Amino acid sequence: MVGTAEVVQNGHSNGSIHNGNGAEEKLDELRRLLGKAKGDLLRIVGVGAGAWGSVFAALLQDSYGHLREKVQIRIWRRPGRTVDRATAEHLFEVINSREDVLRRLIRRCAYLKYVEARLGDRTLYADEILRDGFCLNMIDTPLCPLKVVTNLQEAVWDADIVINGLPSTETRELFEEISRYWKERLTTPVIISLAKGIEAALDPVPHIITPTQMISRATGIPMENILYLGGPNIASEIYNKEYANARICGADKWRKPLAKFLRQPHFIVWDNSDLVTHEVMGGLKNVYAIGAGMVAALTNESATSKSVYFAHCTSEMIFITHLLAEEPEKLAGPLLSDTYVTLLKGRNAWYGQMLAKGELSLDMGDSIKGKGMIQGNPITSYSTSIKG
Repeated sequence: MVGTAEVVQNGHSNGSIHNGNGAEEKLDELRRLLGKAKGDLLRIVGVGAGAWGSVFAALLQDSYGHLREKVQIRIWRRPGRTVDRATAEHLFEVINSREDVLRRLIRRCAYLKYVEARLGDRTLYADEILRDGFCLNMIDTPLCPLKVVTNLQEAVWDADIVINGLPSTETRELFEEISRYWKERLTTPVIISLAKGIEAALDPVPHIITPTQMISRATGIPMENILYLGGPNIASEIYNKEYANARICGADKWRKPLAKFLRQPHFIVWDNSDLVTHEVMGGLKNVYAIGAGMVAALTNESATSKSVYFAHCTSEMIFITHLLAEEPEKLAGPLLSDTYVTLLKGRNAWYGQMLAKGELSLDMGDSIKGKGMIQGNPITSYSTSIKG
C-alpha cells in the first residue's frame, strides 16, 4: 500500500490509502461516461445509513477517497438519533479493543467524547459517530471515517450517483421528497438501489412494485438510469475483506461500467440484465429468511428440516419468477447463493429465531435495536401499499 496513513487491521484504511487496484483509471473512465469535465467533481452520495448502506459508502471511500480532486463521496442520514448508554459503553469497548481505531480517534481529537459517553456525561448521536466510522446498526465493525450530511437537499441536489441504502418500506416516501429537489436539474442522475423488499398493489390488477420502480415513479428518472445491486453478502464480512461477490442489474448503458467501477479484489461484481428477477428475489429471500430462522429454532437446528424448507423456498421462487418475467434468470449462481446466505446468517433469520424462542414479539415492530430494519416484512409491505 502507498500513502501517508498507517496500515491497519484487516488492511483497512482511513479513507485515504491508495488500494493500488487501478482506482484512478476506473474513476476516470466513469467520469468520462458521465460527462464530467476536468475540475468538476464526480459526486456520489448514499442515502440511508444502515449496515449495508454504510459499508457500501465506506468501500467507495476506501477505494476512491484519496482522489479528492476528482470525486466526492458522502452519506446522508437523518439527524437527531441518540446513542443509548448501553450502546455507548459497548462502543467504548470496541474502540479500546482496536489499536488502529483508538489511534485514529486520538489523532482526530475525537476520543474524549467516547470516554464521556461511557461515563454517562455526554450524549452521542448516530450521525456524529458515523463521521468517526461507526454505524449504529453494526457497532462491532468499525469503518473508515465518512463524510456525513444530515440535510437531504444538500446531499442529493447535485449528486451524479445516488446509492439507495434505505429499507424498501421507506424508499418511496424519501424519493418523493428528493424529487422536489431535482425539479431544476439539467442532468439525469444514476441511482443504484440496495433495497430489498417488494410492495403488493391491487389496482388496476394485483401486482408487485419493486424499489427501483418506486424510485422511478417517485422521481421520473427513467428505468435505464436505475440499477439494483444484490448479494450474496453480509455487510460486516464484506468490510472485513472476506471474499464476496455481488451482481448489479439493469440496462446495458450503466451496469457494465458500474460493475467495473465497484469491483475490488475481494468484492467481485457481476452484471446482469434481468432486473425484475434479481430484485424480486432480493425481496422474497428476506421473507423466507424469517421462516428459516423459525425452522432452525423450532427444530433445534435440524439439517433435514432446514433443507426441506430451503427446497420449498426455491421452488416457490422459480414459480414466481416465471410469472413475472418471460425469460427469467435461472435460480443458480449468485441468485441461489444470495438466498442461501440470507437464510443462513442474515438479520431476518436472527429475527425469526428470536420470534420462535419467544424473545421478541410482533408488537415490537420491524426495527430492532442493534439490527436495524427487518426487511421484506410482507405484512408491513402489503399494508403500506393498501394505504396508497
